[in-house]
Formats: sequence, C-alpha cells, structure tokens
Amino acid sequence: MEPHDLTMTVLGAGLLWFGWFGFNAGSAVAASPIAGLAFTTTMLAPAGTLIAWTILDVVRTGKPTAVGAATGIVVGLVAITPAAGFVGPISAIVLGFVAAFPSYFGLLWRAKTQLDDSLDVVAAHGLGGTTGALLTGVFAQKSLNGVADGLMYGNPGQLGIQAVAVLAAIVYSGVMSFILLKVIGAVIPLRANAADESVGLDVSQHGEEAYVHAGGSTVA
Repeated sequence: MEPHDLTMTVLGAGLLWFGWFGFNAGSAVAASPIAGLAFTTTMLAPAGTLIAWTILDVVRTGKPTAVGAATGIVVGLVAITPAAGFVGPISAIVLGFVAAFPSYFGLLWRAKTQLDDSLDVVAAHGLGGTTGALLTGVFAQKSLNGVADGLMYGNPGQLGIQAVAVLAAIVYSGVMSFILLKVIGAVIPLRANAADESVGLDVSQHGEEAYVHAGGSTVA
C-alpha cells in the first residue's frame, strides 16, 4: 500500500535517523568514546542498508524508490542497535548492507500472504533486529568496547551466545504477547468491525479526520 504522503514518509525516516542517535549513543549515559562509537555506527549502518535496498529495488523493478530508501533506513537503524557500541565503522557499513537482504525478501514474501502486518514490523524490526543481533557476534571487537570479540576476531562462541539471546527474546516476546492479547481480547475487541474499517478508524473511533476531501468531511 503506497503511503498517503511520500514527502512526509521521507521526512519521518529522516527524523527517525536523527532521533536514533540519541537512542543508541545516549545508551552510554556519558559523553564517552563508546557514545562516539555508537553515534558513528548509527550513521553508517543505515547508509549501508539504504544502498543495498536501492540496489535491490533497481534489480527487481528497474527503478529506485523513495519508499524503499525510507524503509531501508529504518531497517538499518534497527539492525545496528544491538551492535552500535561493539563494532567498528567499516563493520557497521557491512552489517547494514547485509541486513537489507533478509528484510527485503521477507517483506516481499509477506506481501504475497494474508498476514496482517501493515507496518511490516516482522520484516523490518524482526528480521532486521535478528540480523543485527547475530552479526554483533560476528563483528564485535573487544578493543573497542572491552567486552568481547566476535567471530571475525577469533571468538566464534560469541555468535552462539547471540543466537541463544535472539531465541530467548523471540520465545519470551511471543509467549507474553499471546497472553496479553488474550487478556485484552477478553475485555475489549482486538479488531474493529468491517463497517468501521470501511469508513476509516479516524472517523469511527475518534470522530475526526486528518484531511477534509473535496466532498467535505465524513464527520460532517
């Protein structure tokens, strides 16, 4: 589904990128070398993803797209988050570039199914985050953070640790989400009915619209 306003979509991606510096670098809770490293990798990884995503768009459709670029930026930001303070700048670019592939093809696969994921959270955040977490176990450098080396620096066991952490996160979030949805569903409906969806939730749930069309407001 194409975005309502492509200009706002690209602006939103840029604002996310800017805000993510505070998200990743701010996790150091100090103006420190680690914060500087996280800031740098948060700049470079999405750039790598954006390039890879654009190439994939051109190969598949013959044209680069702004929506694809914006999506690639978000995937890159998600992917670098677990690795931001642990990998070097070049590794960040490679990590971001690689993360584009599972998310891109996961998104295309989801679009061919009946799965309801309007924001493609599984493809962008799920696959992107999983790729970033696993590649942290590949590209981590103890000389940068003092924690541990990854596979590329003589410690293949770190990749296994990352894989266990990813699996634990999937199981925990899956089970807890299922329980919470069941509890909420017992109190209020989890989905709007077909009539409300047809009218639009702005009107049916909030009684107002973001935009008034030429024919006048639906609310009116």
